[in-house]
Amino acid sequence: MSESNVNVSLEPHLISALEPLLQICDPPLSNQLAQHLTQPIIPYSVLQSVSRWSRSPAGSSALRACSPPLDPNSYSMIALLAGTTTSPERKFGSYVPPQEPDQIMNQQKRERKAITTIINGVLSVIGSGAAAWLGSERTSWKQEWRVLFAFFVAVIVAVSETVLYIIWQSRSSSSSSQPVRRKYIRAKKQDGDPHSISATAKEEDYPDGLRLRIQATTSKD
Repeated sequence: MSESNVNVSLEPHLISALEPLLQICDPPLSNQLAQHLTQPIIPYSVLQSVSRWSRSPAGSSALRACSPPLDPNSYSMIALLAGTTTSPERKFGSYVPPQEPDQIMNQQKRERKAITTIINGVLSVIGSGAAAWLGSERTSWKQEWRVLFAFFVAVIVAVSETVLYIIWQSRSSSSSSQPVRRKYIRAKKQDGDPHSISATAKEEDYPDGLRLRIQATTSKD
């Protein structure tokens, strides 16, 4: 994104800082300011021109000659951009955080299993069709009937493999969306015996990435 296409939100404090410049700055810059001070945004390039003008000898003298005097440092880019929003008219997409390493590993495992299942299904279809063709060799069927028989067997196997793959895919997607049940250990210290500690395990639903903790509690009468 080039700086010439970047706009800045025109905040009230920025308007208050730029309005006195309409009477003292150069005519071209004054015309640009007058054009944009009535808008909700102002181009970044106009603010750069104001900053350069305030650092010039003529601009610094004009600012100090005002009543009350204006500080040229108040028109630096840092001071002008303070409290403003860059490109408020643009709609940026929502931030998508990167996946955790364990999520990437599980996704890769599911992809490998899916590829292996598809390859096995294709080999099963080809193998069943070839077996049906070879099995019908000793029959008195014509070549056309043998081809139809092998094709029919291959279609049946293909349909069954497709159904099995859909079932496996639905179970895999449902299991991956279920929360992981993690166990934590609760250690309980018995009163009167400092060396006696009983531990009980409890199963809870925790989001991925949380560490297991050991909690120690002292029982009271």
